Amino acid sequence: MENTNIPKHVAIILDGNGRWAKKRLMPRTFGHKNGADNVVDICLYAKERGVKYLSLYAFSTENWKRPDEEVGYLMKLVIKFINEKIDILMKENCKLLFLGDLSKLPEDTKDICLKGMEKTSKNDGITLNIALNYGGRDEIVNAFRHMLDDGVEKTEISEELISDYLYTKGQPDPDLLIRPGGELRLSNFLIYQLAYSELYFTDTLWPDFTRDSFDQALEEFARRNRRYGGL
Repeated sequence: MENTNIPKHVAIILDGNGRWAKKRLMPRTFGHKNGADNVVDICLYAKERGVKYLSLYAFSTENWKRPDEEVGYLMKLVIKFINEKIDILMKENCKLLFLGDLSKLPEDTKDICLKGMEKTSKNDGITLNIALNYGGRDEIVNAFRHMLDDGVEKTEISEELISDYLYTKGQPDPDLLIRPGGELRLSNFLIYQLAYSELYFTDTLWPDFTRDSFDQALEEFARRNRRYGGL
């Protein structure tokens, strides 16, 4: 019997990299590097705990407003991440997907994202969604534009149809959202999909978010009574 106390889909907002670096008198890029190093470890542990989908908010549509040097570093960090981690993702049967408008990324970053998705496309141990150039409202606008392109009639539009036009098509909505870093907001992440998700906030900064931290979130989730509007 399936363990209903383990969320099938967990979403995490990767927050606190810059503050983590600042506390150590290091540049923000140092925090981003350590945050990226934490991604696969938490992904593999989520898989070990029985999670089937892990969605991580890495770079939002608003993050282009950051200094050019930092944005450039983040785009190169994506390339480095895939080059260094793709073998372990293959070994551990992890499917890599990117959520967001990849067309706006630098060509070399976009190309390696596409190659990473293609290489891992047949893996089915856990799906690792990395939201890159992603915005929740932008995703919904994009979904309706594609519905218009496909000639969808007004009477055909339903919640299920909208879900089929989102980046997470075919995936269950997140059961649990975790936000490290102490902020108490969704920041435009998966706002359609998170309608009934349990929310868990912690002051722990993402580079310090460990397997024990993940366990604490799962324990809190298991205590929640998910009624979906019922009594």
